[in-house]
Amino acid sequence: MRVKKPSIQARNLSDFVNALQSSGRYTFRREEALSAMDVSEVALQSAARRLAAKGRICAPRRGFYVIVPIEYREAGAPPPSWFVDDLMKFHGHPYYVGLLSAAALHGAAHQQPQEFQVITDTVLRPITVGRTRIRFFLKLHFSETPTVEVKTGTGAMRVSTPEATALDLVRYVGHAGQLGNVASVLSELSERIDPVRLVEAARAEVELSIVQRLGFLLNRFASEAVVAPLAEWLAQKRLRPVLLRPGRKAKVADKDSRWQVLVNEHIEIDE
Repeated sequence: MRVKKPSIQARNLSDFVNALQSSGRYTFRREEALSAMDVSEVALQSAARRLAAKGRICAPRRGFYVIVPIEYREAGAPPPSWFVDDLMKFHGHPYYVGLLSAAALHGAAHQQPQEFQVITDTVLRPITVGRTRIRFFLKLHFSETPTVEVKTGTGAMRVSTPEATALDLVRYVGHAGQLGNVASVLSELSERIDPVRLVEAARAEVELSIVQRLGFLLNRFASEAVVAPLAEWLAQKRLRPVLLRPGRKAKVADKDSRWQVLVNEHIEIDE
């Protein structure tokens, strides 16, 4: 991809980084730096290694750099929210912040997520930026997921809506601390869930089993006003019983007739 020549011109990489930060930017690409300084790629790599050793920049991906302001020098990088939008534009793929990271942004911070979780439409290997691990999850039918724009310290990023976040937590339950943790997070997130938007998000979900499990979990602590429209929508579908916890065999399991869920795991919610 062709990169426009930046208006900033600098004698060296340190000056270029300082100029970018002064203008409110905290990321840059290799091509931008090469154009701004008019140096060879070898010279840029050498300069980048020196600045990285000083903790002034870091490189989550080859050719993509993040500027580290002094207040984040000890952490090794600013928060992922500062650069995730630019990072995904660098990759050339759509994205949204999801799962526990999205839940925390919506106020359900029962447990601080151990990693920054991003949903996208392709397979990307995880990266570690400073002290933070960023993990990417592939999702089919990605474009159907409702998202909102959330302002950050440096711009904005896409985040799944509370309703879409709830569905994703059930879909990727193994990466969200298993059912017990998911239930605890949902108990807080349910206060932000709009019943109409929940049905709209459910319509975009290709697996009804995900909706059934979510309905069962929400039924435990959300108000009837929140879950009733979802139950009415599901009642119009031809449902088959699904296990609450997929992959766990259950010779005997109570059946919840409202959601057609076979309860094969006892769930306790952390207060």
